[in-house]
Amino acid sequence: MSANADFAKYVQDNIRGIGEDPAFLGMTNIWLREAIRHNYAQNFTWLGRPIIQVPQDQYAIQELIWTVRPDLIIETGIAHGGSLILSASMLAMLDYCDAVEAGQPLDPRASKRKVVGVDIDIRPHNREGIEQHPMAHKIVTIEGSSIAEDIFAKVKAEAEGHETIMVFLDSNHTHDHVLAELELYAPLTSKGSYCVVWDTGVEDLPDAMCADRPWGKGDNPKTAVWEYQKRLAAEGRTGADGEPLKLELDKTIENKIVITASCDGFLRRV
Repeated sequence: MSANADFAKYVQDNIRGIGEDPAFLGMTNIWLREAIRHNYAQNFTWLGRPIIQVPQDQYAIQELIWTVRPDLIIETGIAHGGSLILSASMLAMLDYCDAVEAGQPLDPRASKRKVVGVDIDIRPHNREGIEQHPMAHKIVTIEGSSIAEDIFAKVKAEAEGHETIMVFLDSNHTHDHVLAELELYAPLTSKGSYCVVWDTGVEDLPDAMCADRPWGKGDNPKTAVWEYQKRLAAEGRTGADGEPLKLELDKTIENKIVITASCDGFLRRV
């Protein structure tokens, strides 16, 4: 076995050990609750735009994009735009590496790789920040409800001609809304790619922490994921490519990063 293979196995063993350590995972859950109390995830930016995610989830995004190499990323929920900028910058890095490997000059605007972001309300100062960013040429924004028929039709139109699609769902966190998003957007996920549902951790928070929100325990992204998984098992679904849609929970990712807003939220299409 090569040195690289040895190290990969070493890492796999580390990750497996974390997943089998309930005391460590329980301690992490306590830390996450306290972090929310201090608005921890609000404190970070990506290339200058607020991203509203814990850094470990940002790192997971980087690994997923590098591994899957999508040419389209669809995101519901834009907020300040930091997540769009992160996705766009990783797609730009793929373009750069492709050009280096091919020994060709890089025209940043020639690539078909792009990010499509959907939000029911793109506030003017956030739109301005996104549109003035150097990564703006890789970003398409669509304003409207992510589950509205006309808005989804626009997303599907943007997806035409793309081969490897990744999906991030991070808008309204109620059970019904996320379940509706999964029904629409999960089938767009390419085989081997991911549909990531953010903020599934709401299910594990004390009720009081979501008292001012329309979502909470029993009504949140994680319960929507669970219900969608049941539907897939009982009824089956077909992906946009016409093939059976099978999504498995990738626990390896959350056991690797440990601190995540999205336990049970990393869905890999197999």
